[in-house]
Amino acid sequence: MINALINKLLRSLSYIGTIVLVVALISGIQIDQTMAKDPNSFNRLMKSPSKRNPPPSEDGIHDKDNDGTFALQSPKEQFSNMPKGKSGNYVDWVKALDEKKITPRYDRTDPSVEPIIMDLNIVREVKGSMPDVVYPHKQHTEWLDCSNCHPAIFIPQKGANQMSMASIIMGEKCGVCHGKVAFPVAECRRCHSRPKSKPVDTKSTTTKKTENP
Repeated sequence: MINALINKLLRSLSYIGTIVLVVALISGIQIDQTMAKDPNSFNRLMKSPSKRNPPPSEDGIHDKDNDGTFALQSPKEQFSNMPKGKSGNYVDWVKALDEKKITPRYDRTDPSVEPIIMDLNIVREVKGSMPDVVYPHKQHTEWLDCSNCHPAIFIPQKGANQMSMASIIMGEKCGVCHGKVAFPVAECRRCHSRPKSKPVDTKSTTTKKTENP
């Protein structure tokens, strides 16, 4: 009796496993077909120029059934006179700030409050041959208060913040903003901007022996 029940259970599991395998294969074929039509369709950062910065009613963020959505200005119209960037929404926001194309309000209720700008670069050494990371406080504090990042995202203490590219891509640390409201992490050289110092070439270094008098 028990053996019969076990055999019946095994047959059921085998049947379910077959169904799961078939579904997975069909899904894989559909993904492959989609990729064949548009190899960049999986990556939102690689949209064609015609699909970049769509109007609010088509961006998938705003409610297209709300009449107020259609009253919002189209990004393409607003961005047309902005300095051009190479990724994200293709606007160089730091340059736009320097050129006074935008004047962010530092205080929500008082437009006369001036930002407290901290002109300090933090260099974070990384392993391997990748250039070290330079974090510029100046560009961030021109329109962000210190409390936006400290201490919830970054503890203001040397060695207290452990991070990796994996965690950033998953939306932690720098990834809280970058890839969402700031340029994407795909632009490696914008952060990894300080070349490593060249190591001493011991093979080409010669030493002279001095003879005792």
